Amino acid sequence: MSTSEHTPRAAPDAALAGGPRLAEHFQDLDQQHHAARLGMWIFLSSETLLFAGLFGLLAGYRTMYTADFLAASHHNSVVIGTANTAILITSSFTAAWALHSVRHGARRMAALCLAATIAFGLTFLGLKLVEYFDHFHHGIYPGVYYRFAELPSHGAKLFFTLYYFLTGLHALHVLGGMVFLALVIRPIWKRRYTERHHVAVENGVLYWHLVDLVWIFLWPLLYLVG
Repeated sequence: MSTSEHTPRAAPDAALAGGPRLAEHFQDLDQQHHAARLGMWIFLSSETLLFAGLFGLLAGYRTMYTADFLAASHHNSVVIGTANTAILITSSFTAAWALHSVRHGARRMAALCLAATIAFGLTFLGLKLVEYFDHFHHGIYPGVYYRFAELPSHGAKLFFTLYYFLTGLHALHVLGGMVFLALVIRPIWKRRYTERHHVAVENGVLYWHLVDLVWIFLWPLLYLVG
C-alpha cells in the first residue's frame, strides 16, 4: 500500500494557523459546512413549529376569553414592549453586519458587531425584568400564584400565565443566542474563520434572527392586542 493512501486529507485553508478543522467523517469543509447549515435549518424549523403551536394556543384562548384578554393586555407596558422590539430589530442588523464583515475579512468589525448584538440582548433582558418586577409588585404571577385583585377572572389569570410562559421561553432563547454569539467572537479574533469558511458565525446569526422573528409575533399578541 502506498504512503499516499495514509496521508490525511488536507482541509482548504489548513495553512492558516488555527483555521477551520475538518472532521474525519466528512470529505471536505464544504460538505461539513453544508451538513452544519442543514442541521441548523432543521433545528430552526422545529423551534418555529414549537412557537407556532404556542401562538395557536394563545389565539384559541383569546377567542374563548376575549374581554379578559383585552383587559389583561392593558397591564403590559406597551412602551417596554415597543422598546424591546426596536432593540431586537437593531440587534438583528448588527448580527447581520457581523456576518457580512466576516465574509469580507473585517474580523475586528465582526467582533465588535457581535459584542453590540450581545449588549442589545442584555438590554432586552433587563427591560423584561423591569416589566416582570412591576407585575410582581401588583400581584400578577403565573398560574395558582396569581393574585391581581383588579382582574380576578380566570381569563386574566390564563392570559398572564401564557404571557410568562411565552416571554420566559423567548428570554431563554435570547440568552442561548447570546451565549452562541459570544462563543464565536474569540475564534473570529483568532482568525479561525475565513471569508469562505465561517459556518458557525452564519448559524449563530440565523439563530439570532429567529429570536427576533419570534418577538415580532409576541409583541402584537401580548402588547397591542388591546
